[in-house]
Amino acid sequence: MDKQSVIKSFETHVSAGKAAFFKKYGMDFVMGRRDGAWIYDMDGSKRLFNCHSNGGVFNLGHRNQEIIDTLKSALDELDIGNHHFMSQERTALAEQITDTMPGDLNICIFGVGGGEAVDLALKLACGHTGRSKIISATGGFHGHTGLALTVGDAQYREPFGINTSNMIQVPFNDAGALAQALDPEVAALILETVPSTLGMVMPVEGYLQKVRELCDNNGTLLIMDEVQSGLGRTGKLWAFEHAGITPDMVILGKGLSGGIYPIAATVIREPLDAIFKRDPFIHISTYGGSELGCRVAKKVLQISSEADFLVRIQEAGRKVRAGLDSIQKKYPKFFTGIRQTGLMIGLELRDEYGGPALTKAAYDQDLLMIYANNDTSVSQFLPPLTITDEEINLVMEKLDRAMNAARKLRTALIAKEKSSGILKRLSGNDA
Repeated sequence: MDKQSVIKSFETHVSAGKAAFFKKYGMDFVMGRRDGAWIYDMDGSKRLFNCHSNGGVFNLGHRNQEIIDTLKSALDELDIGNHHFMSQERTALAEQITDTMPGDLNICIFGVGGGEAVDLALKLACGHTGRSKIISATGGFHGHTGLALTVGDAQYREPFGINTSNMIQVPFNDAGALAQALDPEVAALILETVPSTLGMVMPVEGYLQKVRELCDNNGTLLIMDEVQSGLGRTGKLWAFEHAGITPDMVILGKGLSGGIYPIAATVIREPLDAIFKRDPFIHISTYGGSELGCRVAKKVLQISSEADFLVRIQEAGRKVRAGLDSIQKKYPKFFTGIRQTGLMIGLELRDEYGGPALTKAAYDQDLLMIYANNDTSVSQFLPPLTITDEEINLVMEKLDRAMNAARKLRTALIAKEKSSGILKRLSGNDA
C-alpha cells in the first residue's frame, strides 16, 4: 500500500481528526523504518530524530538490538502465560524491580499500561485505608483510563462526564496547599515526580520530603508516578531517589517495555497487600505481566540500572545543557529558560504560542519535539538515553535553526490568533 492510501485508510478507519490535523500543518508523517534515535517516513522522504521518545517508551532507542534479541529468545520457549497460575518470569522480574526499591516496596502487580497501573494504585489506596478522597497535582497527568482519568486535568475527563467529587487538585510544589487539602478522608496523594505534561516542573528543594511528612501525619498514602521519570531518565534509576524518600507505591510503565513489548507495574509496600492476601483473585490483568514482556523488562532494567549507564546519562545531560545554554544566549527573548534533571528537560519559551511554534519548526528541521499539553509555553525535550555526543552536536545544530524559525512562526501564529485551534493536541500526555 502506498503512503497516500495508508493516510486515506487511516482517515476512514482509525482517526479522521488526526489525519486532518497532520495534513493541515504539513506533518503527514507515516512511520516506516525506525532505528536507534531515528524514525523514517514510510516513503523515505523524511526522517526525524526522536527528541520525545514517546514520553520514555524509547529510552533505549527504537528497535534496540539487545531488547529484540531478548524477545526473540523468549519466543522460543514462552507465550504470554496465564494470570491464574504462579509464574517464574513474573517472579524474577518482580524480584529484580523490588531489589532496586527502598524500604519495604517489595511487591509488584503487573499491568499492560501506565493508566492501568494507576487505576490499581488508587483503588488499592481506597480499599486499604477505607477512605474515599484522592489528591493530585493541578496540571498533572496520570492516564486516560478509569480512575487514572479522574486525577488528571479537567480537559481530559469533562468531555466524558466523569464524576470527580472525591478528587482534589492542589498546585505542584505548594506544600501549604497540600496541608490545607489533607483531611481524615484522604486515602492517597498521587504525584508525578517530575510532572511532564505540566512542562517538566522540577520539585523545589525540600518539597517531596515535606509531602512525605504531611502524608505520614495524615495517614495518607503517597503514590509516585514514575512512568516518564523512571528508569534512568533523571540520571538516577528512580527520580524520587533525588529526594531520598520512600513512597508507599510507585507506578512504572512506558520505558519498561523497551519500546518492544507493553508492560507496566504498580510497586507497593508490604502492608498494602492485605486485600490480596484475603482474596488473591480480586484483581487480575489478563495480559498484565505477560511472560514475554517480563523477559523484555528484565533486560531493560538490567541495562537501565548499570552504574556506567546512569553516569553516561548525567554526562550527556551536561553536554546537552551546554548546547542549550549557547542557543538560549542567541534567542533570549524567545527561549527564556531551561528545566532539567538528567535528560528530562523542558525548554521554557516566551509564551503559550512558543511550544506549538517550536514543535512545527523542529519538525521542519527533522526533530521530533512536542510541547507540554498543560503548559504550551514549554517544549518537552526527551532524547533517547542512549544519545551519543555526535548525536547531541547534530541535534543542537538543528535545534538552533528551529529556534530561529520558531520565533518567526510564533509571530504568524499570533497574527492568525486562536481562530483555528492552532496546533492543539500534538502532546505527549500518555501515562
